[in-house]
Amino acid sequence: MTLSEYFEKAKGVGVLSTADKNGKVNAAIYGRPHFMDEKTLAFIAADRLTHANLKANPSAVYLFKENGSYEGKRLYLAMTHEEKDSPLIENLRRKKRKEYDSTDKKESKFLVYFKVKKVLPLIGAGA
Repeated sequence: MTLSEYFEKAKGVGVLSTADKNGKVNAAIYGRPHFMDEKTLAFIAADRLTHANLKANPSAVYLFKENGSYEGKRLYLAMTHEEKDSPLIENLRRKKRKEYDSTDKKESKFLVYFKVKKVLPLIGAGA
């Protein structure tokens, strides 16, 4: 099974971990990755701490735990580029958002692309 097939079928919770230029670590809950091909994936990100960290340090780890078990994956990633307010974001969203009304301030979103450097199981040393 390919990674993209795995993430299309798997249900669970994911955490994207990043660090700033000084190594200060952050972790945030993120949905399943969007696969562009088997070595390239993307996440939709707001302009918050995770996004700021990636601008300073392109390395990240995505940890995914399947519901009801300790099965899952650890993806070691390197950010390659991003697109601000990409029209592709709405096509990729798994959960459709309600349209903003005129009183809401629309926040910019980024489609952040990564190369998959290494894949390990959730538990175990791997290689």
